[in-house]
Amino acid sequence: MWRSVAILWVALAAGCSLFPEKIDETANWSAQRLYTEAKELMSDGSYEQAIKLYEKLEAKFPYGRYAQQAQIEVAYAYYRQGDRAQALAACDRFIRLHPNHPNVDYIYYLRGLVDFNEDLGLLSSVSRQDMTERDPKGLRDSFDSLKELVTRYPDSKYVPDAVLRMSYLVNSMAANEVHVARYYLRRGAYLAAANRAQYAVSTYQESPSIEEALYILVRAYDALGLTDLRDDADRVMRKNYPDSDFIAHGFQDGRDDPWWKLW
Repeated sequence: MWRSVAILWVALAAGCSLFPEKIDETANWSAQRLYTEAKELMSDGSYEQAIKLYEKLEAKFPYGRYAQQAQIEVAYAYYRQGDRAQALAACDRFIRLHPNHPNVDYIYYLRGLVDFNEDLGLLSSVSRQDMTERDPKGLRDSFDSLKELVTRYPDSKYVPDAVLRMSYLVNSMAANEVHVARYYLRRGAYLAAANRAQYAVSTYQESPSIEEALYILVRAYDALGLTDLRDDADRVMRKNYPDSDFIAHGFQDGRDDPWWKLW
C-alpha cells in the first residue's frame, strides 16, 4: 500500500512539472515601464491588452501620478473599444476618486463623447443610420455631461468643442421629436403629432427642424378641425420661413432624409 502511495506522489509531482505555472513577465516592472508599455499598446489599437497593463499598474502602485493617469487611460481605452458601460463607469469612478484632479475636466468631456458617439461607428455610417431614430436618452446624457463640463470648467480647453457638440445635440434632439411627429402625422394620429411638434417648437426654438415642426402643426391642426390654432401656426411659419419648401410643396421625395446628412 505504501509503495502504491509513493508511486502516486511521484506521478503527481511529475505531472505538475509538465504544467509549470505561467510566469508573469511584468512582475518586476516599474510603474513607469508598465505605463509606457500600455501606452504603446494603446497606440497600436490593442486596447484590451493595454487595459490589463493599466489595471496591473494601479493594483501594484495604487498611489501616485501613474496610477491616476492609468485610470484616465482605461476610461479612454474602453471608449475606443466601444464599451459604453465600462467607459462611463471608469469616468464616474475617476470623478468620484479625484474630483479636484487637474485633468478631471477631460473626464467630463470624455463622458460626453461616450454617449455622443454611441452607435455612430462604421456600420451605422454604411447603413445610413438616421440619428433622429436613436434613443434620445443617449443624446440627453451626452448633452448633460458636456453641459456639466462647460458649467464647472468654463476655461477648459475642451469647452469650445463641447459647445459645438451641444449645439449639434440640441438640433439632433429637436430632429428626433420632429421625426416622431411626422410618423404620427402620416398615420393619422393628429393629436399626437401636434403634441410632439409643439414640444419641439417650444423647447428647441433655434433648431433648423422647427420649420418642419411648424408645418406639421399646421397639417395636424387642420386635420383636427382646430382652425384658429392652424391659422396661428401658419402665420408663425410664414413669418419665420417665408420661402419654405414646405409651404410650396409639402413633404417632398427625399425630405425624410435627416437634415444633418450632407451626403
